[in-house]
Amino acid sequence: MPIDGINSSDPISTASRATTASGSQELGRDSFMTLLVQQMKNQDPMAPMDNQEFIAQLAQFSSLEQMQKVNDNLLGLAVLQQSNALMSQLTQSSALIGKDVRYVDPATNTSATGVVSTVKIQDGLAVLNIGGQDIPLGNVTEVLGAAGATSGGGTP
Repeated sequence: MPIDGINSSDPISTASRATTASGSQELGRDSFMTLLVQQMKNQDPMAPMDNQEFIAQLAQFSSLEQMQKVNDNLLGLAVLQQSNALMSQLTQSSALIGKDVRYVDPATNTSATGVVSTVKIQDGLAVLNIGGQDIPLGNVTEVLGAAGATSGGGTP
């Protein structure tokens, strides 16, 4: 003889309502504990669950939480590393301002020279402005020196 009233306190539907109400698809600590309590309340009194099963579930959940924290920390570290790389590119590129450089022109794929006037980060890459044209830092093949500097034994 089926009892329909028990379905409303089904532990899985209870946990799913809890996660839906919070707007998260992840099973949080509160939802997990609610699920565990419902599971204990609705267990068969003639064949109760073993305590070791509950302890194993708690241990697995604790391990999962720790793994999520490690993952969050690694993501934060990756963001910091990317930011550091961008700042390093910007710092290194800014040393080229006012210097003559030889570069490969991306439009014509030929070698050209010019003076670096500004540096910016665009789409995660350092871009130099040379003669009004944006040139990626990776296209610079040689740093020739300060703009207008003469090599040789002339008088200053």
